[in-house]
Amino acid sequence: MKKIIALFSLIVSSISCQAQTEFKEESLTATFFTSENTKIDFKSILEKHKGKVIFIDIWASWCSDCLKAQPEVENLYQGYNENVDFITLSCDKSYESWKKGIEKFDVKGEHYLIPDGMKGIFGKSIKLDWIPRYMIIDKEGKIAVFKAIEPTDAQIKETINKLIN
Repeated sequence: MKKIIALFSLIVSSISCQAQTEFKEESLTATFFTSENTKIDFKSILEKHKGKVIFIDIWASWCSDCLKAQPEVENLYQGYNENVDFITLSCDKSYESWKKGIEKFDVKGEHYLIPDGMKGIFGKSIKLDWIPRYMIIDKEGKIAVFKAIEPTDAQIKETINKLIN
């Protein structure tokens, strides 16, 4: 019975995650750091890419699963970077380690640091319980894919293809 309840909870949680199509106010006002070490809120990041399809990669240079996924993320970048804006949001613990990680692992895209990490304001507002995490935002700024944890997840390419065609 406990297994059935746990499975039901997981399914309900998954459905509620998939259903979120807008960012909460806490997400939009969360502060990040740019690669130039200046502050910017998430709403401003989204506004910079208004009218474009956005692929968001939430990662960290200390995350082995994130690093293992990088070749597949690179493939997505190479295949879609003319039609999709790629944004990376890092949960690294310091600006220095984040910058070194971008260079060392040749991470593509526009880079931002989440200063309070996975468990901070932004992380809680998007129910960030695992990285890597991938999201897709449509041209109207709506969340088209709320939670994918594998860059090979079929919904990523399906959604991007639907949004760019």
